[in-house]
Amino acid sequence: MSWYRPADVGFAARAKLADLGYGARLFLRLLASLPSALRRFGLVRDQIHFMGNYSLAIIAVSGIFVGFVLGLQGYYTLQRYGSSEALGLLVALSLVRELGPVITALLFAGRAGTSLTAEIGLMKAGEQLSAMEMMAVDPVQRILAPRFWGAVIAMPLLAAVFSAVGIIGGWVVGVVMIGIDAGSFWSQMQGGVDVWLDVGNGVLKSAVFGFAVSFIALLQGYEAQPTPEGVAHATTRTVVVASLTVLGLDFVLTAMMFSI
Repeated sequence: MSWYRPADVGFAARAKLADLGYGARLFLRLLASLPSALRRFGLVRDQIHFMGNYSLAIIAVSGIFVGFVLGLQGYYTLQRYGSSEALGLLVALSLVRELGPVITALLFAGRAGTSLTAEIGLMKAGEQLSAMEMMAVDPVQRILAPRFWGAVIAMPLLAAVFSAVGIIGGWVVGVVMIGIDAGSFWSQMQGGVDVWLDVGNGVLKSAVFGFAVSFIALLQGYEAQPTPEGVAHATTRTVVVASLTVLGLDFVLTAMMFSI
């Protein structure tokens, strides 16, 4: 006797396709909500403050320690080849191209993404979303859209803070502690970092990560079971799915940017 039935496989595949279709429709609704979100920008501003300002501490502290580590590891690696003066260029390129957007997105998923999922899930469990629908208020426009666009705007700003603080951390280790010439540190960085190819690609990555992380967090909260266990599972799924999505998108975007 077979351990599975073809009908079960078909039912599972159809359910997954239905979930993908539901997620795609919700994503398109969130994108279409931009004009209404701009008309009520105060709601978006509050979410930028909630997610961006409250995530600033962990972003800044993580950025400076990543800069410290890059400074140490980069110096001992470059010293073998007599290129320790290029430490500033190494630190800057590593941060603005890769580490800044990626680590910021991972930290943002763990800090703000879980908060969004828990908030939306608790509102669903408390039937607040259903009450809004009963009053002819669209919860997607009123609740989800400001949080979505607030996260999209906050992500590149946080990534810029992470990269800037990380560069300062690399300067502290390389110039203040080790003794690399400060002029060489900054001049190599200014001459080797391109605004459009390096900084621009980093900003593009962080914006894409902002779309992905915020959408996953809102989708998990909006689809969560209205029970304490359901909200807890949705919060866990947000961290796992958002982290894997960020790492996968980073590979795809890097391959596309360097192949052009």
